[in-house]
Amino acid sequence: MRKITTFIALAALSFTSIGCDRFLDIQPEGKVVPVNAEDYRKVLTSAYSKYPEHRSLLALRTDELSLDESASGFAYNRELAMWKDTGYDSNTGEYPWVRFYSVIFYLNQIINEGSKTMAESPEKQQILGEAYALRAYSYFDLVNLYGKQYNPATASTDKGVPISLEIDVEAVLKPSTVQQVYDQIHSDIAKAEGMMQEQQQPTGSNYRFSKISLKALQARIALYQGDWNKALDYSQQVLSINDGLSNLNTTNVAPHHYASVESIMALDNAFNGSVKNNLSYAAPELISSYNKTTDKRFGLYFEKAPDRYNVIKKGDSDFRVTFRTAEMYFIKSEALLKLNRLDEAKETLLKVLKNRYIPEGYTSVQSAIAPMNTSDFMNFLLDERFREFAVEGHRWFDLRRANQKKIVHTVGGKEYILEQNDPRYTIAYPQSARKNNPNL
Repeated sequence: MRKITTFIALAALSFTSIGCDRFLDIQPEGKVVPVNAEDYRKVLTSAYSKYPEHRSLLALRTDELSLDESASGFAYNRELAMWKDTGYDSNTGEYPWVRFYSVIFYLNQIINEGSKTMAESPEKQQILGEAYALRAYSYFDLVNLYGKQYNPATASTDKGVPISLEIDVEAVLKPSTVQQVYDQIHSDIAKAEGMMQEQQQPTGSNYRFSKISLKALQARIALYQGDWNKALDYSQQVLSINDGLSNLNTTNVAPHHYASVESIMALDNAFNGSVKNNLSYAAPELISSYNKTTDKRFGLYFEKAPDRYNVIKKGDSDFRVTFRTAEMYFIKSEALLKLNRLDEAKETLLKVLKNRYIPEGYTSVQSAIAPMNTSDFMNFLLDERFREFAVEGHRWFDLRRANQKKIVHTVGGKEYILEQNDPRYTIAYPQSARKNNPNL
């Protein structure tokens, strides 16, 4: 079976063979400048291939993972697990900043120049639609990394991230507000909607945006903004196209596999090897949240070691996951709950859980859910998100928007505490970014 990154790697290889950076020079003497749709598809493929792998690093901030202090990468990651976002030492890795803006630079080149130089065709429209969609997704990730959780009452004054829409590598940008960033995201999505040609990308090329993955992005954005009517609408639109769920009682195909019936878009390497391989293991709080006997996800996600559980929820190229149908069911259920449609919210979530628990376990879950009030079911839904999307990059954002709970990590024999509603639920700009841009 073809791996999804084969498509990215081969296209990127063919692209770099003629000079990826040369494509991004503006009218350079003696250098190649992209002109036609084929050229700009290569630029776009390079943008996809360079998309940051930041979700594993975010998992180190949550209650999902514990660090193995004997691992070779411990020194590089330990301060991330301590929530030390300023004053960290030179050995500590940083959350991505330059890489995001590098991707955005490629997309700006496509949008600003490709729109003028490509001949009119459906392929041109698709390339531009994907570029706008990927730029929207990039700013959505950026503002949720480095901006406060969206609050309509304060978003117009809360500091977000700089917005760059031009091809000026020398520009020194100032941060925009959270509201301005979301406005830009919605503007890019609106343009993408008008240009997108592909309803769904074929398996193997589904790292690219399509009409259905654009709707999935809109559903997630509406969830994060607390716009429950839109969250319901967009999630339903996605499920009207693809409502498939991987039944773990009858298949061993993991729900987050790029070829799963659940896959909508498979760009993000959500749990990559640098964090997965020996550096981390499942935190006790995550393990204790599962029913090890009746929940089929448990054996698919974890493996017992002598003194811990290792995460075997893969981090290689076959398990890239950005959007999948289960997330749409969860968004729909939460939206229904917030719209005071409790019974429908329960019915929606149970459609997923029927495919996750053995029959006896599912019957038990049904019985437990039946008497729940709105508050109890909301807590249950968040717990199920914890289980369903373990190490897929959702947890940090769920904690930010739900309850910003207290978390305790032990690193080097010492306890480090992220207090409830701690300011560090918003990550500080990386030190290197602030050093290079005094406006930050």
